[in-house]
Amino acid sequence: GTHTTAYQKNPRVELVAGATRDAGRRQRFEARTGAKTYAGWREMIEGESLDIVSVATYSPVHAEITIACADRGIPVIYCEKPAATRLPDAERMLEACNRNKALLVMNHQRRFNLNHRRLQRAIAEGELGDLISASVQWPTGRLGNVGSHALDGLLMLTQRRFQAVSSTLDLSGKPDCRGSDFHDPGGWGTFRLERGLMATVHAPDYGKMPFQTEINGSKGRAIVKGLSVTMEYGDGRIENWPVSSDGISSMDRAVSEIVAYLDHQAPFPYPAEEAVHTLEAIVGFHASHFRNAAWTDLPLSGDDRNI
Repeated sequence: GTHTTAYQKNPRVELVAGATRDAGRRQRFEARTGAKTYAGWREMIEGESLDIVSVATYSPVHAEITIACADRGIPVIYCEKPAATRLPDAERMLEACNRNKALLVMNHQRRFNLNHRRLQRAIAEGELGDLISASVQWPTGRLGNVGSHALDGLLMLTQRRFQAVSSTLDLSGKPDCRGSDFHDPGGWGTFRLERGLMATVHAPDYGKMPFQTEINGSKGRAIVKGLSVTMEYGDGRIENWPVSSDGISSMDRAVSEIVAYLDHQAPFPYPAEEAVHTLEAIVGFHASHFRNAAWTDLPLSGDDRNI
């Protein structure tokens, strides 16, 4: 639904088709959009001439659909996160898109939020000084589906890749909202990023704390709560950056930038390689847990890559 709304709000986009096995959803989608529907996604991409396809499905099938869309010659694939459930699958997605010159866009919405972009620039320009440490927390566990936002946001803001992780999964057994076939625990851990930056993760399955990112530097710190940002400087200054009230969501902005890419070959600001690296950090979190929280280096190697 969120993908549909963002497309409908953009005057340069014509929503022409959708695919789902669920007959009731097809009926409701047709009534809401006037678009044609298909019971199978393969039939849709073979039967339509498409510029953009949203892969808004469960993570285990992201790779299959994305690769087929790229091989079909579709210019843009807008995929839900995490990229996949296994690192080799995510890498195959990236390879297929690069091979076919298709733009792969991952729906990590902080990448398209104005406050996050402003904070990324401020950190790059040295407003916080030398980065010392960071922390991320969220209340719902689900390291892959929720934590991917937090870890990708940390990668975006600091512009530093993950190098190693020591972690423990929360195995309390919280039921997954998608059903018993799915299992995506939270947990606790520490990441080492490039240039010595250390970051802690606090994300138990039954947590009560708010979704928050904190980045500490020699000149001050940034506290990100939801989409708002507070800057606290060592000299006592405090700046509050409120959430934008212009009615343009991060998904609206993502679609607008996809359109600009298609219309004018405008550079796209979010490289899909970083979404694959975020997935590798999540898989590394699991790998460390399996060896009793021992430090695990990234890039992953050997059997760790196949978790």
